[in-house]
Amino acid sequence: MNSQTDTPSPTNNLQPPDYKSSFHCGENKETEKDSPLETLADMKDKVKKGGAARSQGTSDVPVICSIKVPVGIKQEEDTSFPVKIQGAGVEPFEMQVHGFWLVQDAVMALMAKEEVCPRSNLSLALSGMTLDPLAELQTLKGLKPGSSLRLVEEPYSPRSARVHLGRVLELLRATGPQDALKDGCSPSVLDTLTYTHTAESGSSNGKSLKRSSSNTKTEPANQDGGPPEHLLPGSPERPLMALLPHSSQPEVPSYLRDMSLSCWNPPPGHRKLQGDFLYITVVTLEGRRYDITSCPKGFYLNRSTEEVFDPRPAQSSSVCHCLTDLLYLISPSFKQALTTLKTRPQQPPVEVLPTPYRTRSWLGPSCASRTHRNAFSRLGLDEQATSQVSDWNEELQAARDLPQGSLEERLQRDKALLQVNSAFVWSVTQGAETVMDGFVEPINGNPEDPAFLWSGLFMSQGAASAALGGERGRRAAQRLELTGVQLYSNLEGGLQGLHTLPTATVDYRGVRLSAQGLAPGLEGQEGQESAPAARGLLYGVNAGPQESAQRRQLLALLAQSAKALSLQRHAVVAPNGHQVPLFTSVDAQGLVGADGRFYLLDLFRTLPADANYCTDVPRDDEQLLQEAEAEQSSSGTIEEGWPVNYHTDTGLPKSFPHGLCRLRPELLQDFIQHKHSQFTERVKERMEEIGGFEECATAGDSRAPNTVRAACKDVGSVSDIIFEMRFNPNIFTPGISFPSAESSSVELQERLLREAAAFVITHQIPSFVEYCLQSNEVPVDGASLKQVLHQRGINLRYLGHVVKAISQSEHKERLRHIMRMVTGEIVVRSARRIFNSFLQGVEVSSLSTAASHFLCCLLVHHFSPTMQGEETKKKSRRRGRAQGSVTTESTPWSMLTGVELWTMIEQEAAETYDFTDSLTSGPTHLVEQYGVQKMSLLREFCLKTGIQLRLRDYFLDQSKAPIGPDDIINIFPVVKHLDMPIVDASKAFGAAQKSIQKGLLDQAHERLKESAYLFGRVCDDLHPEACYCLSLLAKVAFLQGQLAEARSVQLKAVVVSERVLGFDHSNTIHQYVLLAVYVYGGGENTLAQKCLYRARQLMLTVHGEDHPYTATLDCCLGLMLTGEQGGPFLQNALKLNISFFGPADLRTALSQHLLSQWMCSKGDYRSAMNHEKEALAAFTSLFGEDHPQTRCSSEFLCTITQQAVRAERCLRQAAADQTEHTIECLTPATDTILEQMVLVTGIRKNAQNDRLQEFKQKLLAQRAAEATEEANKVNDERANAETEKGEEKISDNVTISVKDDASPVKDNSSDSQADQSVEKAAVEGSDPVTVNGHAVEPVEQTLDKENTLTESEEQTLDKENTLTESEDNGNPASQAELTETVNGEAEFRSTGEETQTPKVNEEDSLTENEGIAIEVMINGVDKSDTLDKENTLTESEEQTLDKENTLTESEDNGNPASQAELTETVNGEAEFRSTGEETQTPKVNEEDSLTENEGIAIEVMINGVDKSDTEGANNGINGYLDITAELSELDNQVALADIVLPKAIIGNGIGEKDIAVNGVAETTVTANGLAEE
Repeated sequence: MNSQTDTPSPTNNLQPPDYKSSFHCGENKETEKDSPLETLADMKDKVKKGGAARSQGTSDVPVICSIKVPVGIKQEEDTSFPVKIQGAGVEPFEMQVHGFWLVQDAVMALMAKEEVCPRSNLSLALSGMTLDPLAELQTLKGLKPGSSLRLVEEPYSPRSARVHLGRVLELLRATGPQDALKDGCSPSVLDTLTYTHTAESGSSNGKSLKRSSSNTKTEPANQDGGPPEHLLPGSPERPLMALLPHSSQPEVPSYLRDMSLSCWNPPPGHRKLQGDFLYITVVTLEGRRYDITSCPKGFYLNRSTEEVFDPRPAQSSSVCHCLTDLLYLISPSFKQALTTLKTRPQQPPVEVLPTPYRTRSWLGPSCASRTHRNAFSRLGLDEQATSQVSDWNEELQAARDLPQGSLEERLQRDKALLQVNSAFVWSVTQGAETVMDGFVEPINGNPEDPAFLWSGLFMSQGAASAALGGERGRRAAQRLELTGVQLYSNLEGGLQGLHTLPTATVDYRGVRLSAQGLAPGLEGQEGQESAPAARGLLYGVNAGPQESAQRRQLLALLAQSAKALSLQRHAVVAPNGHQVPLFTSVDAQGLVGADGRFYLLDLFRTLPADANYCTDVPRDDEQLLQEAEAEQSSSGTIEEGWPVNYHTDTGLPKSFPHGLCRLRPELLQDFIQHKHSQFTERVKERMEEIGGFEECATAGDSRAPNTVRAACKDVGSVSDIIFEMRFNPNIFTPGISFPSAESSSVELQERLLREAAAFVITHQIPSFVEYCLQSNEVPVDGASLKQVLHQRGINLRYLGHVVKAISQSEHKERLRHIMRMVTGEIVVRSARRIFNSFLQGVEVSSLSTAASHFLCCLLVHHFSPTMQGEETKKKSRRRGRAQGSVTTESTPWSMLTGVELWTMIEQEAAETYDFTDSLTSGPTHLVEQYGVQKMSLLREFCLKTGIQLRLRDYFLDQSKAPIGPDDIINIFPVVKHLDMPIVDASKAFGAAQKSIQKGLLDQAHERLKESAYLFGRVCDDLHPEACYCLSLLAKVAFLQGQLAEARSVQLKAVVVSERVLGFDHSNTIHQYVLLAVYVYGGGENTLAQKCLYRARQLMLTVHGEDHPYTATLDCCLGLMLTGEQGGPFLQNALKLNISFFGPADLRTALSQHLLSQWMCSKGDYRSAMNHEKEALAAFTSLFGEDHPQTRCSSEFLCTITQQAVRAERCLRQAAADQTEHTIECLTPATDTILEQMVLVTGIRKNAQNDRLQEFKQKLLAQRAAEATEEANKVNDERANAETEKGEEKISDNVTISVKDDASPVKDNSSDSQADQSVEKAAVEGSDPVTVNGHAVEPVEQTLDKENTLTESEEQTLDKENTLTESEDNGNPASQAELTETVNGEAEFRSTGEETQTPKVNEEDSLTENEGIAIEVMINGVDKSDTLDKENTLTESEEQTLDKENTLTESEDNGNPASQAELTETVNGEAEFRSTGEETQTPKVNEEDSLTENEGIAIEVMINGVDKSDTEGANNGINGYLDITAELSELDNQVALADIVLPKAIIGNGIGEKDIAVNGVAETTVTANGLAEE
């Protein structure tokens, strides 16, 4: 790497550029760079320098997050109060400010207000005194809520006057849907496709989103509301025009005909002395021409014309501080148009604010031509953008040195770091374009390694060393340098004393440039020979022996950093023969700069080497390795540390095209954890061999320490007394010699690195394959694949080994989507390397032609230059040109053919990734063999190379050229930069995730709100981690029943994902699906369908239809669409689930049930029975016959059978009577569909563990026995006395009865009961419900009876099962009422009976221990009315039960029942004693509660909640219109691990609650009048 040690330091710039320029609201990017800011040292010391330290031209608007400040934030940080604003020619208004704001922050927030914009250069005054811009509002004396602040117009400077012009132009520029595309950035499509803006002044974020009343032009509107044809399953069409808005907004309204710099500009010398800054010419809509002068006081008309220069003020011309005020006076049309403009709806900040880092879009506008003139250039604003040289290093280090004592200080520091790095990255992007365009001359004379200085940036390609692998090694060194800088930048605490330079790498037009901020000035000049100490070099191989306080301080910091990074202290032999102790790689240098800070340079070898690709192992020298493998030790490993037969099985180790293969930091952490597990096992085994730990733990016994030492030696710990893993980064580095005294340490390090390298093959890759088998949210494209692999520490050079692992897997067919992505990634990355070399031989004038030619060769195997020439000639003839060919000469790049390109790709893939499959047949082989889409291939290549294509539909299957030169809109730089962490927000987010794992949703909700608030304070939510936080916050809010909050937060999450990650990023697809579920829960069905259409459109374009997540999308679409439209999607989902997960998987079983449910809604009961039988078989194999899941599926199958028998009988009767008869269909309710979508999408996940179920059943049985024994000791006389008192209350207080509308009267005496309903839910039990000694007969036993009914029985059953129309609509059946739903089962009693739903106290609830989440699941399965006569009650039993189950209103409030007492509810069963007996519900202490063991999760899922549904949808057939779980009633304690638990258990196979066995779902009566759990 190129060190800047000898680079002369530029002159320090006392006014650094506005690093917030790319991060502000409502400001033009170019103009914001011109406004000066105070230095960060000034921010730290809060000292005003030179008057106003900051020009008020820049609108640094602190976004007031719409999320309420959580409780976790300190009280002083939650101070907000209103103040009155007046003055400066604006109407008085009120604004909310925060006490922690600086005065300048309040001013910037004011300038973003509609009442003030576009005024600038303002200050605030209180009681006639101008306020210090750097003072905090809460420290100002006399400022209190309701105080009046006055805006004061400050004089302009030449710079601030230009900034004001930029603000005016930005206001006049109407934003359109393609503005982001024109800039090459990823747009937000959600608002354009689905929403319209409405102004809402009361909204906290200034915006209200509502559904559009009509479809936009960008999405075809079908008259029947069905999906577009290209979204139907099996459609091969992939239209790009549907991805982005291709129709422009209405014409931009005209405000002025023209505004530009006057021909008399710049002012002459004598006018400058009189204060003239600029001369501007304006042509109004009325056709009049005016010349305007800019001066310190503002703007006024002068007397100049096109022929005469007369700068004197025009007659009756006043000076206006704001330019728009002057334009109001001279043009009534301008005033009218601007008034209309200001009344337009405001966009939310998350859609307006520029993102910190620009996310490029591979698709551009459909029309590449410029649609408007560049008014900024005409006003001379562009020239100022690069006029000021920045000291990026000083800016970054000053931001890092900001105080961190309080939360507010840390937030300000994080925000400053993010803004500095954001502006640095944008400057690097501009610098790369400027350098590659040839506008910057190199500062050295080396054509092989030119270096450039531009705008405070040091940019170079780096030296191509043959030892490192030439060009490949140079690129790897630049990438690894960035990784090393990131590692040291992430160190916290005292280690922040080690500084690194701002660094980024940029790939542009085939060249990779490394950009760094200039190192601080060092003593000595370039080319002069001086001692290392004189140059500031304190550490490194070439530093030499030194002794100073600064060196000792630096070495102490390096020792601490080595421990944090798991690097070993070691020594190497320097070229002069001396031993040099090192804490880093041999290339690193530590120096002290002129600013007194310690800097580390050349960190590209910070991470240890990858022993799998060491260059010292010859490619074809396998004899030594095979001999070593033959000498196996008893432990199963060979001497060098490789596993048995490692080289034979994997072909590793081997050489690589470059010599800088390093391990990833994620792999080191996983490997250390793996070794720690081995260490623990070794200690345990050795302790057991010598008698156990207790025997060896006595004082003075040396066996325990010896055991630890032996275990440390076995696992390779660098310490022999404690477990400690460290790695030497210089092992396997060519040309490095170690002292002989460290030979044993070197051997140990070589062994550890070999084990770590083998760990990738033996553990990490199989772990990745297993993850892909079990999850349906696996990667969908190259970016998500890279992310998942890197999370496991797998470098992308192992892609070929991933292919081998999948090929050797027995589940190869189920992993075909991963194979498809890995193969496509290998091809695209190999093609990119060829493209980089390809572009370097192309002249600038032919770049678009060369890029389109290369893409045609990539997508069309037999493409040749002749085809391109013929196509160009045809287009030229149509344009009327005489010459058809653009290039008359044949250049090397133009002679490339598709066959040649794919031959090179095959060679590159084999050399880099060890990919042995033949690729010579081109893209056709990828399509046929792996199912790779050409569209996906094109997208991945454009994203990796920075190519932006014109938005149109491309037909890639044709043999002619699919892409032409006009389709290449631009080639953008691809920048890799440092990630600045947002520490406090990330910690809060991590704490929230842990709370969710523990099931503490209340706590998680608060912490998520805190995290979202902190993200908003630092980055305005425009950050990837903020997007994940918002998404999780919406999910938790949804689980808690807060649908409005979930919807609003998820809307923001979608927009942030589109703008920060990309409009077609895999996370954006997932966010659209979640949004669809939330808005469907709110009743917005059309909007939910549009979101799912959008998600499926993106999924088809990014990957294709053959993916597990497509099954999730299709399940949701099948549930949401009505009529025949949903069937194809459900069938496609079932096909995908079977192919990816097998017929016995839980997801497949659920898909079988959903399809069965849809067929029931169509009246096809025979097919429905077949699918439900498959679902039942899957549940039985997964959970057994006695599991509630299996029972529910069995009862559902019974219901279908009953309905099929009835339908068949009705059809036979209709045929005999020669009349028409309509088959009654089972239609799911909306709440049912919502619950099923929640389960399908993974918003709520259920867990099942057989061991835990057994443990729970034993404990519950023990509790039941104890409760029964305790109940038998109750005094009968006391029970009789209470019974007599209860009878007196019954006549007055019994209010619960079954009404005609099936809505039980709710007890509103206590709101807290509803809030705590979940905590009082009973734990499910597997045994049948017993009420007063009568057991409900299992439904399965009645199925055979029903199928063999006699004629008289059929007549009886007809009477019992006939469901009237009123009952379908939710009215109760007149013959029976639901009595008991304790363990998810229900009995029906005769009319007039009521039962008591037992409550479980908080002491009875299961507690959690050791981080395991417990979930209670109440399935709510209805045991419907009697199917045979065995379940009917005698008259005397009914009378007795009626007395026992009568529940008074006082009992609802927690008082004991007077007629009968509940005896046992622990295992989900309820038993009632007769009058005169008194039983007691036992309380379970914490010692008796279930504890968590070995990571088992028990879910408490409310599956059969309700219930009184006031909308009349309580009743129905098979529970489809039965009571569903109301999300608003779910307590935080319910969902527990709903979000993160790994394996789903759907309560009855459908996520439903109540199943009526006989096909008639009776109404439910809740015992206490409240919705039960």
